[in-house]
Amino acid sequence: MNFKVIKSNIVFEGKVFSVKVDDIQYNGSGNLATRQVAVHPGGAVVLPLKSNGKIIFVKQFRYPHNEFVVELPAGKLDKGEDPEKCAVRELKEETGFSPEKVVKLGKIYTTPGFCNETLHIYLAENLREGEHAREEGEEDMELLEMTLEEAEEKIRSGEIVDAKTISGLMMFKLYNQD
Repeated sequence: MNFKVIKSNIVFEGKVFSVKVDDIQYNGSGNLATRQVAVHPGGAVVLPLKSNGKIIFVKQFRYPHNEFVVELPAGKLDKGEDPEKCAVRELKEETGFSPEKVVKLGKIYTTPGFCNETLHIYLAENLREGEHAREEGEEDMELLEMTLEEAEEKIRSGEIVDAKTISGLMMFKLYNQD
């Protein structure tokens, strides 16, 4: 690091994320700068693969974009929660499915220019069907199933635009090549 933090303050604490403002000084020049960081606990994304080769997606309303978005199931980590446990919890809550096998595919930094959120991406296999337990606001969530090839076509056509979903699909595709 070519700087030191002079002062750090949390200026906003929200339910989903906080905002931290750091005053820094560059080591070489001595110049001062300010950095604003969205502080996020991170989350887990899960690619549920059915025995027929189809992937389960959720279609849910996303308030910031005022539209329904096709995504892999995902959710925010609870404080101190293991990301794999979060992935399994979110899969059950959103879809009703529980996996017998979970494999970590990797992780992504969603927006490293201003946010410290890390999403851990998992493959869930040998799924058992059950009842979902959706949270308030998720009542309109719809389940979709498609093959990897169908999902790739929806990325090409602009129907799938969610970054964590596109990343998860790429990681899954690379995992299958091994």
